[in-house]
Amino acid sequence: MELRQLQYLLAAVEEGSFTRAAARVHVAQPAISQQIAQLERELGERLFDRSERRVRLTPAGEAFLPHARAVLEAAAAGRDAVAALRGVLAGRLTVGTVPSPPPSLLDQLGELQRRHPEIRLTLRTGDPEHLTAQVVAGELDAAVIGALDHRLPAGPAGQRLPATLAGSEIAAEPLVIAVPSGHPLAQAAETTLADLRGEKIVTLTRGTGLRAVLEAACAEAGYTPEISVETDDLVVLAELVERGFGVALLPRSVADGPGSSLTTIPLRQPAPHRLMTLIWRRDRPSALTRAFLELT
Repeated sequence: MELRQLQYLLAAVEEGSFTRAAARVHVAQPAISQQIAQLERELGERLFDRSERRVRLTPAGEAFLPHARAVLEAAAAGRDAVAALRGVLAGRLTVGTVPSPPPSLLDQLGELQRRHPEIRLTLRTGDPEHLTAQVVAGELDAAVIGALDHRLPAGPAGQRLPATLAGSEIAAEPLVIAVPSGHPLAQAAETTLADLRGEKIVTLTRGTGLRAVLEAACAEAGYTPEISVETDDLVVLAELVERGFGVALLPRSVADGPGSSLTTIPLRQPAPHRLMTLIWRRDRPSALTRAFLELT
């Protein structure tokens, strides 16, 4: 069993085709077929069902695939460890973020890659609870979430971040009211959440920081917001407002984003803010994670 056979196997699975897999790894298509056939003979089982135009894994292939991935990841980690001995920081850094992350995050990741060009970056999006669980499990090296005073936004009062995690606030962005052009509030110089009583409101789904801020601010104003539509995507949320589904509480950068036709109205002080917190595991962060943290 050779590493290149496992690489060819993974390429074929992800591309769904031996031909596309061959183009991806820069070899001739017969070489892919021959090496996988040799691997199948060694294992004594067929790994692919070739009866259809798109190649599919057999039950044996499904059982073997996670082990092939683990071997390739271990081999990559070994190469990175040797490179580190030469003073070269290399490997994969996987960072999670809520949708529409603060621009500073992308700036920091860009600077990290300029300083250490051998680093491979993966950026994943999700809700704060899911991202937090992934950091705890070690599936993410770090994540940017909406959290206030080390509490997650889910639930009426939120829940504290796990003690195994460290956190640092990295951005605070003012929230504004976004309305479609022609809305009665569009001419207001400023407003309050109390002025949205009776308005149809579009917002993010429960468990997000923005939803928690909205519900808390409306409760303080003495009413429960009338949610007409909810989504898990900030960009879609802005588009819903543009199309007249309701008004929204949005980060200013999203409401005033490129191509936006929304009218934004500042909130009277003290206005709520979108607070972004970077979280990571306290115990033995990797060299890549430490290099990333140094830039925040």
